[in-house]
Amino acid sequence: MGILGDHIEEVKEHWRKNFAFLDYYKKLYGREKPLPKWTDADVEEFIASDPVYGPQLKALRESRKFAIAGALVGAAHLGGVSFKYSKSPHGVVLATGFGALCGAVFGAEVAEHWNQLYKIDKQAANLRFLYWWEDKTLGK
Repeated sequence: MGILGDHIEEVKEHWRKNFAFLDYYKKLYGREKPLPKWTDADVEEFIASDPVYGPQLKALRESRKFAIAGALVGAAHLGGVSFKYSKSPHGVVLATGFGALCGAVFGAEVAEHWNQLYKIDKQAANLRFLYWWEDKTLGK
């Protein structure tokens, strides 16, 4: 195909590189028999057993509280302002949803700095837990 074929191959290679991080998850997702569900006790066991990735996973789990709090505050604030000035039911619902979304993103960003999550490899901590869970449940 000449120039067009070369361009298509370059675009394919570009997107293959952009989504290369998904290769880590191929081992765990898309399997015939999915991994069983884990509990908070299982996660706590991993945190206690892994001195490197355990504290990182604990910080990641604690950062969810910031996102949830931000979502609640954002939803209440923007929904309340919308209700006060608009009184339109669909507007209040949309504003509440948008406020929750913005608040959750802001809360996650606060958690990123509060817990210094920018210093750790979040993907590696989650994958290490998933590999540990696979080994534990399948008896490897």
